[in-house]
Amino acid sequence: MTIRIDASSRLSLASGAAAVTVVLWASSFVAIRHVGTEISAGALSLARLGLGSIFLGALLLTRPRPAVRRWPAQRDWLPLIACGVLWFGVYNLALNEAERRLDAGTAAMLVHIAPLLIAVLAGLGLGEGFPRQLVIGGLVAFAGIVVIGTSTSSGRAETWGVVLCVVAAISYAVGVVTQKPLLSRLPAAEVTWLACTIGAVVCLPFAPALVNEVRAADAATIWWIVYLAAFPTALGFTTWAFALRRTSAGRMGVTVYAVPVVAIVLGWLLLGEAPTVLALAGGALCLAGVAVSRRTA
Repeated sequence: MTIRIDASSRLSLASGAAAVTVVLWASSFVAIRHVGTEISAGALSLARLGLGSIFLGALLLTRPRPAVRRWPAQRDWLPLIACGVLWFGVYNLALNEAERRLDAGTAAMLVHIAPLLIAVLAGLGLGEGFPRQLVIGGLVAFAGIVVIGTSTSSGRAETWGVVLCVVAAISYAVGVVTQKPLLSRLPAAEVTWLACTIGAVVCLPFAPALVNEVRAADAATIWWIVYLAAFPTALGFTTWAFALRRTSAGRMGVTVYAVPVVAIVLGWLLLGEAPTVLALAGGALCLAGVAVSRRTA
């Protein structure tokens, strides 16, 4: 009886943490869209990742110190650098630039083809093959991308926004695949902090632009940047790791499908914008394709 209560409690805690993650990650799309009117993509990436590294480092210091401290071995650094450069550096740069051209909801729908791309990479690099549901899901998701591209093709900038979101999704997927083996050897919080720090280092060339743009920005914009670093980055990744440790990867993978939905609602409430009907249809195809690809035969 006690075991059942404990198991139920763990599931409830994991569900709560996952819900927090979904809301925080969805809000990041809205925050990036808002801040992008004053802060350039590179400067915003550096500010978010630099502050995020500080906040994540502070969280690590408050955690109980393990009896045996684990530091990345030599073999860990290559995938760790790849994760930091791609998932944190390139992903943020591409997404920030994309959201200067696309609304938050459309960007969120496009980026969340990443679970499908992860399955494709696993088929290529890990020998998991290409089952029929993966091929069908890929075709459906690709059709969704084409529909979204058509719905925003009235101007060159919007088309580039779609391309940049796909680049962000690819970077996200490759980053996750390179991170996966690290989590079996190192604490998730440490991996996240190191990857975030590496991403910040990659963005250091944008430091002069950040200084100049922050000086000209209003207080609300600066607070939005702090919010991005503290909540979607530091807290969001922490609650994700907390939930992932207490439930299955498959269950957690399904939760990210809710991020675009929440992002669309928040974009409508806070920014007064929403994707076009055609973009919504394309986004639904993208998410349907991802769902099909993750079904077991």
